[in-house]
Amino acid sequence: MLILSQVNHRNVVRLYGCCLEVEVPMLVYQFIPNGTLYQLIHGRPHETRISFTTRLKIAHETAEALTYLHSWASPPIIHGDVKSPNILIVEDYTAKVADFGASTLAPTDESQFVTFVQGTYGYLDPEYMQTSKLTSKSDVYSFGVVLLELLTCRKAMNLQALEEEKNLSSHFLLAVSENRLGEILDEQIKGEQSVELIEQVAELAKDCLEMASDRRPSMREVAEELDRVRKLLQHPWGQKTSDEETKALLVGSPITRPEIELSNGYVSLTDSAYLGVQSPR
Repeated sequence: MLILSQVNHRNVVRLYGCCLEVEVPMLVYQFIPNGTLYQLIHGRPHETRISFTTRLKIAHETAEALTYLHSWASPPIIHGDVKSPNILIVEDYTAKVADFGASTLAPTDESQFVTFVQGTYGYLDPEYMQTSKLTSKSDVYSFGVVLLELLTCRKAMNLQALEEEKNLSSHFLLAVSENRLGEILDEQIKGEQSVELIEQVAELAKDCLEMASDRRPSMREVAEELDRVRKLLQHPWGQKTSDEETKALLVGSPITRPEIELSNGYVSLTDSAYLGVQSPR
């Protein structure tokens, strides 16, 4: 209650109240009828999956919610169990982060760190498992696994899979190191969007999955990068470029990179100041 009473964000499930005068105390949340992201990704194997644009929307809104918890809540909040079953989906595919059972207020000194490990295997930060210190970067790692689910439509843990494919993050990192990313991407999104854009999201996921937490981006940086990629999908194309030219234009830091719009082999370079929007970083 102490944690949830501080949270007021459009992408966090709203807490309406609690009932303590029963055998098992209950929290009363906003009802979200469309289920979880896990069900949306993994529960409809024979149906058409959501588009890459919708997946980016869900990822970006989830990142915005976690950014709020880490940077704007006072004191900051660490979710502690970021995973696709804890992201609820509204009718228009708006994401709502839920289930704060493992959450904690961000520690202000060494004595306040969580001293026991809890969470869901497949999403757990390896550094947290080794040190028992839950930090905001633990949420970043878990969010990286959610990004992989959106990119691959594979489960974070699949005990029925081949040994090297049971853990999604390990499988992904191995595939990237061997230049085999395309083998594990969901076929639907490969047919929808420029491979270069998908690779940028995959690179962001890889950054989130760094073993050392100090090498991971903050959730604010993750949200900014996802916002930038979403904007690349929202503008019309300009002049046509070859695959080599497109790839060359996409190389570089998001800080210095101009706005680049991609669709069906075309690219449009636009000046952020002319469009009246700030550079994402």
